[in-house]
Amino acid sequence: MTPPALHLSGVVMLPDGVTGDLWVRDGRLTTEPVPGAETVARGGFVLPGLVDAHCHVGIARGGGNVEDLAAAREQALVERAAGVLALRDCGSPVDTRALDDDEDLPRILRAGRHVARSRRYLPGLAVEVEPEDLVEAVRTQARAGDGWVKLVGDWIDRGAGDLGPLWPAEALTAAIAAAHAEGARVTAHTFGTDALPDLIGAGIDCIEHGTGLTDDLVATMAQQGTAVVPTLVNVENFPGFAAAGESKFPSYASTMRRLYASSGAVVRAAYEAGVPVFAGTDAGGGIDHGVIADEIRALHAAGLPAEAALAAGSWAAREWLGLPGLTEGAPADLVRYDRDPRADLSALDDPQLTVLRGRVV
Repeated sequence: MTPPALHLSGVVMLPDGVTGDLWVRDGRLTTEPVPGAETVARGGFVLPGLVDAHCHVGIARGGGNVEDLAAAREQALVERAAGVLALRDCGSPVDTRALDDDEDLPRILRAGRHVARSRRYLPGLAVEVEPEDLVEAVRTQARAGDGWVKLVGDWIDRGAGDLGPLWPAEALTAAIAAAHAEGARVTAHTFGTDALPDLIGAGIDCIEHGTGLTDDLVATMAQQGTAVVPTLVNVENFPGFAAAGESKFPSYASTMRRLYASSGAVVRAAYEAGVPVFAGTDAGGGIDHGVIADEIRALHAAGLPAEAALAAGSWAAREWLGLPGLTEGAPADLVRYDRDPRADLSALDDPQLTVLRGRVV
């Protein structure tokens, strides 16, 4: 069914802040007037649909798989209600590709399943392999995903009692090259520092969390264009992780507290060095869906200017993921606010109009 013709006016084309009109014809944006279009909004501020650049559709609250695709669908609808119209799913054991046919849901870009070593990640979530099989596992997930592969870069090493890398450098170099040959980018979960030099040296495209980044590593990332998605709303859980593990792994607990204490400074240093920073919540498992506004505000509190934090969860993130913004002929995915979110990020809590795939939702 063809979407209806729509018209809206206000401050559009953010970040430029141009006051004008947009029309929607056949589900796509145009600045050319469309006769008979229904006016759905006058005034306000129109952003490209928000992006959660790190979430997990299909992982239930508390961990484990959702019961069925209907539950995964509900997670995506919660995101949509928050103005999020594109999701980068950073690893899920549930095949949610059937949801792509549901026009009511945000666009989902998948990384397939996490790839980890045996007993070095949360049970049941990852494909578990040893280094000699990493390349083939990465190829498989590259073909199963939508342009991304997710590695588990570090996790607690029970023998050492602290965070430790999962992969030798040569395995990472071969695996990341294999993903790139398949047309996929690679990202990795890391909390600590030790895994990062080999991941970044192997040419990884993005680091998730990245709380262990040092100034030298940040400088290399800026040179290479390696992005970071800090997931600061999840980093808030680090003191709880430390307390839960302290009796068995006191060194790990100490590390997690140290990483938590420096997390804001790490994000600020990365941004100031020119590392691309994007907003992701890690929703699914320990974080509720629909909290992208909290993450954008956390990036601002860490030191990003308000407009840069907003860009990290909207137009800049869309460009990074290969999704258009409010440009001529682009799919009509947008959110309208009464107040200017660049001036007051609390405006993100109250989207007044959401248009997804050319339809008002």
